[in-house]
Amino acid sequence: MSADGSKLRQLTQQETDDQDVDPMFSPDGKSILFTSTRGGKPGIWRMRDDGSKPERICDGDQAEWSPDGKKIVLRRNERILTRVLDGGEERFVSPESLPHCSGPAWSPEGKSLAFASRREQSNAVYVAPAEGGKPTKVYDQQGACEPHWSPDGTRIVYETETHVCTINRDGTKNRVITPFGGVQRYARYSPDGQTLIFCQGVSEKGPWELYTIPVAGGKPRKLTEGGSDMYPDWK
Repeated sequence: MSADGSKLRQLTQQETDDQDVDPMFSPDGKSILFTSTRGGKPGIWRMRDDGSKPERICDGDQAEWSPDGKKIVLRRNERILTRVLDGGEERFVSPESLPHCSGPAWSPEGKSLAFASRREQSNAVYVAPAEGGKPTKVYDQQGACEPHWSPDGTRIVYETETHVCTINRDGTKNRVITPFGGVQRYARYSPDGQTLIFCQGVSEKGPWELYTIPVAGGKPRKLTEGGSDMYPDWK
């Protein structure tokens, strides 16, 4: 789909109840990473940007490319790990002491990873070295999760129980971007850092539609109509 909502095109086809979610363009824009339940087990898949040549990479979900396209970060058994695409070497990033991890995102310079961890009381967003090391807590209020980096690596967009917010990577200057009704989810920065795309539903059960909004906040623009549209990404 174009950024203005036109030229919507379906890339994957399901003959069963399998689900294809979490699409992510490669840095060169030629491939798409996604999670699929094909074969009865969640796994990380890769296909060309036209939907052709789908191939399974490994077990897991919620994968994202490294900036150089040589690695991916993913979730498996509620832990965050990185994987080298050529050779398959894997390294856990989230410690066992952090439970229920999700939503990993690689920083633009490739040195850090953001992710969320869910505890009994609330969620929290963390940043950790991509090569391993102690995670640093960024924010732990209002169910914070689903972090994604700004193109310059200075800010992180995340979601609460109901809204989309942005925050500096050091936890300062927290700001609600979607203070209106409904539930907003899965926000990502545009490549120029000026716009956020997100999905919005009447409730947590949807139905979901895609919107864009200036990164400073303002009036959202609706892109889709009449469907349950989630997990957007930019090219």
